[in-house]
Amino acid sequence: MAALSTKAPSASKSSERVAKYADMFSAMGTEPRLRIMQLLLTAHPEGLVVSEIQEELEIPNSTLSHHLDKLRTEGLVEVQREGTFLRYTANTGALQELLQFLYAECCTRNKALKPQDIIQICK
Repeated sequence: MAALSTKAPSASKSSERVAKYADMFSAMGTEPRLRIMQLLLTAHPEGLVVSEIQEELEIPNSTLSHHLDKLRTEGLVEVQREGTFLRYTANTGALQELLQFLYAECCTRNKALKPQDIIQICK
């Protein structure tokens, strides 16, 4: 007979989401990767090819490939092949998910921040 889980399905799903978001934040948790994300957001929705990112941020090619791969693995950037070039774009859906997660905690449940203050920052 199989052992029954003591965790409620929603608690397990919530833990999985938190772990996913922690991995996403961790991927952006280095200065070069955060700079890459900023740059890709400024180039949204067209994105940039690797050489453009490298030129703008002055990151060596092998290091840049490592950073872009980590961001792609965590779903923060998307990549599309264009001939011999790779074009990267910010995954704004994933970023929106992260922001909604934080917003739900800080602005709706315990009201640590006022929603209008967050909206003001975005204007």
